[in-house]
Amino acid sequence: MADNVDISIEEAPDAIETDYEIGQDNITPFGLDIHNPVFMISSISIVAFVILTLMFQDSASEFFVWLRNFLTQNFDWFFLSAGNIFVLFCIVLMISPLGKIRLGGPDAEPDYSYMGWFAMLFAAGMGIGLMFFGVSEPISHFNSSLGGAALEEGVRSDWAPLGAAAGDPEAARNLGMAATIYHWALHPWAIYAVVALSLAFFSYNRGLPLTLRSAFYPLLGERVWGWWGHVIDTVAVFATLFGLATSLGFGTQQALAGMNYLFGWSTGDFAKVLLIAVITAIALISVLRGLDGGVKLLSEVNIVMAALLLVFVMFIGPTGDIFSAIISGGVAYAREIIPLSMPFGREDTNFSQGWTSFYWAWWISWSPFVGMFIARVSRGRSVREFIFCVIIIPTIVCILWMGVFGGTAISQVVADASAAVKDAPLELKLFEMLQPLPLATFTSFLGIILVLVFFITSSDSGSLVIDTITAGGKTSAPVAQRVFWCTFEGVVAAVLLLVGGATALTALQAMAVSTGFPFTIVLLAMCVSLYLGLRETHKMQDA
Repeated sequence: MADNVDISIEEAPDAIETDYEIGQDNITPFGLDIHNPVFMISSISIVAFVILTLMFQDSASEFFVWLRNFLTQNFDWFFLSAGNIFVLFCIVLMISPLGKIRLGGPDAEPDYSYMGWFAMLFAAGMGIGLMFFGVSEPISHFNSSLGGAALEEGVRSDWAPLGAAAGDPEAARNLGMAATIYHWALHPWAIYAVVALSLAFFSYNRGLPLTLRSAFYPLLGERVWGWWGHVIDTVAVFATLFGLATSLGFGTQQALAGMNYLFGWSTGDFAKVLLIAVITAIALISVLRGLDGGVKLLSEVNIVMAALLLVFVMFIGPTGDIFSAIISGGVAYAREIIPLSMPFGREDTNFSQGWTSFYWAWWISWSPFVGMFIARVSRGRSVREFIFCVIIIPTIVCILWMGVFGGTAISQVVADASAAVKDAPLELKLFEMLQPLPLATFTSFLGIILVLVFFITSSDSGSLVIDTITAGGKTSAPVAQRVFWCTFEGVVAAVLLLVGGATALTALQAMAVSTGFPFTIVLLAMCVSLYLGLRETHKMQDA
């Protein structure tokens, strides 16, 4: 699907009759084409956030810490419950007769091959996160409240099904792998699938603009073109931008840590700003090249490099332990997914509040961006094929990825309790894990390149999506707007890193959680709206 393609109402097989036109309420100062309320409100608010945060840095830092703790401690049950609903909803759609509906109509053909499609899914959906947490999270769970219980005190009551005795490192590894996979498999991809499927269906099958408000037409009718729709799209812009800023902040810290580890480069504030500026400039070039010439090309290159690194570690590292971690971790995940998902009556509040609540809010804040991006490249797929490929296949790949990188790190710690990877800072754990392996300097440098290219693909595809939302659903808005949003993604990430100081990660997480919270409500309503739309189309096709 070319970057300048618009789906008109006349082309849609069961288009909704509406008086709305994509150009409505748009103005064109300085050659811009902006959807007036959404662009103005969101852009002014974000500029004000940057200025105020820089003016009151100490107060802002304290506020970020308080905000993250308040939301994750008081609303962990809400985030966990919503995540379970999204998974169940997708499973129901996949196995129901509604799964036969094809995005774009019965005769629609896919615009991309499976290889190109999968490459863009992963590059946009989880690239930086997998690089940052692929080693650090399994090790953290292995050492702390989950796996650490099996290592030191016996399994907690929460994890009795594993039946491990105290001092059992295998049980600790399986618990750590199960908890990690839980955060990266079915639940996050179900969140993405709900948004992506809603946008694709109402755009390709109903002829509505490719923007968040269109997904609520069955619930709101023509009111989606008024202030109800403006609010939905504005919240989506905030969620997308701060979710991206969180990921770009993680990527910047890891890339700088790797450069310091290999070359002794500085990791100070100037280095952070400089790296973000350079990568944002490269992302701008990719943005200017468009979807096929920029994002798609970089995504495919990055997937090849990631696959090479994964295969290298798998067969040069402790291969037997890696395969054991993949299989046993996958089995433990399948066995423990229900206790892991329980929103009430939990003893391990650090896990549900410190990890899961943040992750679910982060995935939800990313969902407008990733969902719209997936929707743009998924025309021609059936609902059943779409859900299977967007949820099940990425889950398998995530189990493989975590098993290779996390399994290798855990194996190193089991063999040597003083292994460097055990107590290294989060952003350094990947490089400490690679250090004992052959060609450590080369693979570490490759890891840095992967982080940077994932940084670029997230930034440019995110700016394309935000630009589409603020232009009222157009996929061919002027270049100046893409430049504006791509630039401000980098600015917000830099500001949060600078202001956060020692608590930079908390500042990043706070903004992801604060924007993910209201958008969780939007996504729950979107499930209802999507079901109503699919049911109506299914009835029409049967008739």
